Amino acid sequence: MSLRIVGFSGNTQRPSKTRALVETIAAVASERLDVDVRRFDIVDAGPGLGSAWSRDALPLPARRVTEAIENADALIVGTPVYKGAYSGLFKHLFDLVDPEALANKPVILAATGGGSRHALVVEHSLRPLFGFFNALALPTAIYACDAEFRDGVLVDEGVLRRVGEAAGQLAGILGARRGTVLSYDEICAATGEIAR
Repeated sequence: MSLRIVGFSGNTQRPSKTRALVETIAAVASERLDVDVRRFDIVDAGPGLGSAWSRDALPLPARRVTEAIENADALIVGTPVYKGAYSGLFKHLFDLVDPEALANKPVILAATGGGSRHALVVEHSLRPLFGFFNALALPTAIYACDAEFRDGVLVDEGVLRRVGEAAGQLAGILGARRGTVLSYDEICAATGEIAR
């Protein structure tokens, strides 16, 4: 049975750079693991998400997104940066996720923004949020700014290298949990590192 990874991006429109980043990470992770990847964003949760003040009031589309997040084996989570943090609707959706559902769940953290000055949003906003859930936020987080995309596609070699590192970390963790322990050489190949 394939592992279930949910890629969730906090964008409010499509196409978006955040969705492209999450999809790139998911594609690289899929090369390293036998996984079933489902992708969602705020648009998929529907306009009723913002008016739901409790989990019971979530409309069906938003409930399906939150349940997919809760039931995944791992998450790839990305958000556009708004005023130095994630969007309000992104946070609202996670406010309605069961507080215990993400415990020990591996999560790749990612964000996009207009320029490099927002790069620490993954450390200052996303990592504390997923720390609250006791999720296993992977060490390598990914931030990409507008200049690192061309025609909606991530092209920057440095960011793509970080994508490979994060995907390799995820492969190592999920492989170990399934009893498929990777060798040192396999981990190096998965992360793009050179075996010493």
